[in-house]
Amino acid sequence: MKKILFAALMMFTTSTAFAGDSDALKAIMKVKNYAEAAALVKSSLGQLASDAEKAKAYNHLVNLAMEKFDKEGTAQLEGQALVQTGKEAQPYDTVGYYEAAYNALMNAVECDKYDNMPDAKGKVKPKFHEANVTRVGNARIQLVNAGQREAQLANDQGVLKYWGAFLDTEDAPFLKDYDKSGEAGFLGQVAYFTALYANQNKQTDLALKYLDIAMKDPEQAAEAQAQKFAIGQAALKTKEDTVKFINELKDFYAQNPDNEAAFGTLCNLYAGQNNKDAVTELINDKISRDPNNHTAWALKGQSEMNAMDYDNAIESFKKACEIDDTNPVVLTYLGFCMNNKAAGIEGDIPAQKALYKESMKYLERAKEIDPDRMKANWAYPLYQCYYINYSANDPRTKEMEEMLK
Repeated sequence: MKKILFAALMMFTTSTAFAGDSDALKAIMKVKNYAEAAALVKSSLGQLASDAEKAKAYNHLVNLAMEKFDKEGTAQLEGQALVQTGKEAQPYDTVGYYEAAYNALMNAVECDKYDNMPDAKGKVKPKFHEANVTRVGNARIQLVNAGQREAQLANDQGVLKYWGAFLDTEDAPFLKDYDKSGEAGFLGQVAYFTALYANQNKQTDLALKYLDIAMKDPEQAAEAQAQKFAIGQAALKTKEDTVKFINELKDFYAQNPDNEAAFGTLCNLYAGQNNKDAVTELINDKISRDPNNHTAWALKGQSEMNAMDYDNAIESFKKACEIDDTNPVVLTYLGFCMNNKAAGIEGDIPAQKALYKESMKYLERAKEIDPDRMKANWAYPLYQCYYINYSANDPRTKEMEEMLK
């Protein structure tokens, strides 16, 4: 009797160990349409019998997405070949191609999560990892192009979706074996611009996250750091917040005295508090350590301009322009200061005209660099220069007058 009972127990154990897929998983695996299958996985995830079944369900979604991706990718390549032979290419589903890449990636992440869960014996035996690494890794790269397309269409949410997915999976565990060395040339740039979109859409935490990625790229680090400081400054609500932020920034600047973003932000914060002595001390210290620092001379000029000390402001802005004459804001400020000084000259028309003419040189340079006045409004001071030197009816004066309407 004991032998029979033992044999029955063995049979029961064996049948349990090799049980087939659950009804919920069978239903999922039968669906060949991605959208329907994705909806079914979402609604029946809790009914799946194990982590292994969940991994299999998500891998099914990866397969369906990759079928669409491969189909449209093949159509794209065939079209390019036809164009090269002078024939007309058939259109392919661009939106579907990029969406399939996104779907494959997102589901591969979920698949890998469950695929690496320990089984009943505590062992991890992933079934889908190896197959998904290369195929999904290659599809993921297309999200960079997808985000660029959305940017051209002025679809901020689309940019954040595709570029965000690309950045968020940079350190995804299942892609640790995928060679991402080729991404080094554009990862930082993608991160920086994604951060700008996130900040523009008031997703500050997301913006800061992507700026941290951008700061790892030497070519993007300075701009990313400056943007991070700008976001921090914009978020200040109370006096206590401001004091705390200034102290943190002072500590950072003390450790990083060559950081231009920290220096400029500190100057702006002190100026906002009307702490002129702190601004002056900070700028003078910077110039004493780095006499050819463009930012320091520009901020010195701005501080002097705000105090209506036009003589010193002119000298400071000129020094800044000697170092770098490509900043339209500095050039415009210099022209503005020279015009104000010229307006104060009494009884010496030739000297007044000469100063306006000198100012004109800097303002025209600003116009050349920033013709659409995206950064600096050089039009009115340049109008003054043309009016004084060439008369109200001169075509150059008339051109500026039209701009000011």
